[in-house]
Amino acid sequence: MSGSDKPKQLLHLVFGGELEKLTGSEFKNLDELDIVGIFPDYASAHVAWKAKAQQTVDNAHMRYFIVHMHKLLDPTSGAK
Repeated sequence: MSGSDKPKQLLHLVFGGELEKLTGSEFKNLDELDIVGIFPDYASAHVAWKAKAQQTVDNAHMRYFIVHMHKLLDPTSGAK
């Protein structure tokens, strides 16, 4: 595969932690955030997110998120 044939990198960050309230998105302790990793596409990020979410299913305050880093890095790219 040549450089021009490579699929575009659509980086995604998966992270989580324990929330203050079930209805919010503020974390109890930022020092304890679990940075799962950065993934090259949504599909692989979703697999990692799902695995971590299932591991913490017994803690209702624990939440994991997928951040579309490619949208932050290139906001002019739209919803691609």
